Amino acid sequence: MCEFEYSKKVLLRLRRGLRFAALSFVLLSLFACASSPPSNTSNICDIFDEKDDWYDDAAESKKRWGSPIEVMMAIMKQESSFKDDAAPPRTKILWVIPGPRKSSAYGYAQAKDGTWDWYMKSAGRWSADRDDFDDAVDFIGWYNHQSYKRLGIKKTDTYRLYLAYHEGHGGFERKTYRKKSWLINVAKKVDRQSKRYGQQLKKCEKRLQSGGWWIF
Repeated sequence: MCEFEYSKKVLLRLRRGLRFAALSFVLLSLFACASSPPSNTSNICDIFDEKDDWYDDAAESKKRWGSPIEVMMAIMKQESSFKDDAAPPRTKILWVIPGPRKSSAYGYAQAKDGTWDWYMKSAGRWSADRDDFDDAVDFIGWYNHQSYKRLGIKKTDTYRLYLAYHEGHGGFERKTYRKKSWLINVAKKVDRQSKRYGQQLKKCEKRLQSGGWWIF
């Protein structure tokens, strides 16, 4: 009787252990899939096919703020390469010891602490996280809308929108970018990427709007 009870307890513990291991594997797999960047970041259709919630999130931001999807996605690609936990590299103390980061920029949109706080308050999105794509793409749309309101930059002008995004509205007004030839080149690169994304999106947006591939 004792041996039977002991064996029963061992089997129950083994079963619980297997369940826990299986659940842990599933959760880790889901986390890995959710946090990994798209395989092909040069094609917006491939991005939205792989990340099947991202198109709806980007379309919702466009609807709310009027910023074209290709513009927001080109800015995000430049800022983080679609990495959810992207952050500036740490400084080095005595060339070896990791020090503080150069700025508080973080997440898909590389938004700084103060600007993100402004966004949450202005947009009423108090639970927004910088490492969530839907919040990050909404932030970019919101910021472009602020650039339009304050600076008069057209929402299709990716070049100037990116300069304002990088330098801040005050910096753009002071034309700080004029002394940064590297930044001007980056802004031109983002503009070209936006145009490519826009051309690609024309070929797949109707399908994305209908919910993906239809199989008959």
